[in-house]
Amino acid sequence: MILGPKRLLELVKKIKLVEGLSSRELTNPEGAGFDLRLGELYEIIGGKAFLGEVERETPKLKLVATYAKRPSRIGKDRDKNIYIVKPGKYLLATTIEKVNTPEDLTINFKPRTTTFRSGLILRTGNVAPGYKGKLTFAIKNEGPCDVVLEMGCRIVHAQFDEVKGGGSKYRGQWQGGRVTTKAREKQV
Repeated sequence: MILGPKRLLELVKKIKLVEGLSSRELTNPEGAGFDLRLGELYEIIGGKAFLGEVERETPKLKLVATYAKRPSRIGKDRDKNIYIVKPGKYLLATTIEKVNTPEDLTINFKPRTTTFRSGLILRTGNVAPGYKGKLTFAIKNEGPCDVVLEMGCRIVHAQFDEVKGGGSKYRGQWQGGRVTTKAREKQV
């Protein structure tokens, strides 16, 4: 069962289910979950990727944009807080918000419709019970035109589902919100 905003807001207050929510989400959430905002963008710059049976390694990344609160949201200050996604560009993105997922909840993501209406495709995953930290997903511009992203924009809708019948707590190395590996590492 998907938890609605009323229950989610109770969990935000009680267990800090989501930290750093915008005032909009704290006062007037829309739909059946929370909209999360774009915090950082990374380009893959090289190295190698290896997905083995026991080990794994992800490519090297470069931080290309980050959200910064600005006193003015107009004019030149606003221009410092944007990133232009060219057609064909593939990026990794993190959220501003951090989650503290209890053992009886999992989180699934839906793209906001303005993303695909603009040509952006989001690649998302599932957040396991017990995960704590920022969230990472991929963005690719599959459209024919540039897409201007203002850092801090609402980019993905998070829906929280109950886990019935027992699940297992996340124990992987991505705990805390890191975006890449430093070298090849053994999987937990």
